[in-house]
Amino acid sequence: MSKVAETTLKIEGMSCGHCKMSVEKALQAIAGVVSVSVDLEKKEAIVTGTAEREELVKVVENIGFNVVS
Repeated sequence: MSKVAETTLKIEGMSCGHCKMSVEKALQAIAGVVSVSVDLEKKEAIVTGTAEREELVKVVENIGFNVVS
């Protein structure tokens, strides 16, 4: 079983509360995600859980945002 970890994603393109909610909802829907915290000012999402980073990035990019690191 995978270890629970905290993953930080730098996300470009989020500009409002709706963007923030879209990213949070998409990430929370991934199996293994325990919690999601999105900070608009820092342009980042902090995800806690066992989901792989690649899967998190793919989901964020599929809803129209760019993960830059």
